[in-house]
Amino acid sequence: MTLDDLRAFVAVCEAGSLSAVARDLGCTQSAVSQRVKRLEREAGIDLLERRPRGVAPTAAGRILHRAAADGLGGLDLALRRLADMRRGDGGTVRVTTGATTVRHFMSDAVVAFRERHPHVNLEFHTESSSRRCFEAVADGDSELAWITIGPPVRGIEQHPVMGLPWVLAVRAGDPLAARDHLTPDELAALRLIRLPENSTSRMRLDGHLGHQDGAPAPDPAVPGPSTTSVADWDTALLLAELGVGPAVVPRLPGHRATAGHPGLRLVPIPALPPLTTGWAVRQWAALSPAAVEFAETVNRCLVDGTSSAGHRSPAATTATATATATAVGTVPGPRAGLRPDLSPGLRP
Repeated sequence: MTLDDLRAFVAVCEAGSLSAVARDLGCTQSAVSQRVKRLEREAGIDLLERRPRGVAPTAAGRILHRAAADGLGGLDLALRRLADMRRGDGGTVRVTTGATTVRHFMSDAVVAFRERHPHVNLEFHTESSSRRCFEAVADGDSELAWITIGPPVRGIEQHPVMGLPWVLAVRAGDPLAARDHLTPDELAALRLIRLPENSTSRMRLDGHLGHQDGAPAPDPAVPGPSTTSVADWDTALLLAELGVGPAVVPRLPGHRATAGHPGLRLVPIPALPPLTTGWAVRQWAALSPAAVEFAETVNRCLVDGTSSAGHRSPAATTATATATATAVGTVPGPRAGLRPDLSPGLRP
């Protein structure tokens, strides 16, 4: 059994086709089949079943596929780190994020990190959902992913960093713009712009507002769902300012979210539990030093506005972060050399 055999087997399980994998590897279908047969001889059991259209793993094959995929993902990540060390260029930090994450959560940290570590490469990969971010981390394509924290995911650690309070975004001339807060019940009478389909934020909001499968039928007097939906929070803010309709969105940190929207008002909805965001990793203890430093730089900038590690001592930074957590629902991020407590009820 070789690593090449395992790589070929994992590829076949995911593609469902020997010929497709052969094309990707630039070899014959027979060569791919021989690799799978070697694994079957080693295991003493059939790993694939032939079907009219392609192949599929047997029960035994699924066991090996899961274990091999996890192991190969970690090995590939380690090999990339060794290559970075060999080149002596300071390494590479690979981060998977949503479309607007860098702008709202990481821009200050990127500048601060670049000033301290000019030779470390930063690579950002955009995904459309937390699930895809988890897959990127699990496959070893990224060390870090910024996600909406949710239920536990097998093989992934989730580290909460910041709680985002919900607000109603409305045009400045709207009667609701003068309110100092709203209650969830008042939202039922509004045709809200819908958040991204299948996003964690959409599912959380629907859950809070009772828009779940099996919920009671709406009052006939209540307007139906909006016909407008968006792919990201920034678009929801723009459409709300244009008067297309109100939108319930998380209040993003800093002023970048609303700096370009002078005609927009954000009305707090304090009764809704904040949306928790943070990091997803395979193992925090196994992150490269550069990845840990980048994550902690993001945490510091978000929690207490400190962009330079030299401005505060670790104890002072932790104390400030804890005080901020009490005030605005922010959770201190992991610190170097420490394994943070994981919150079982939170998921990224």
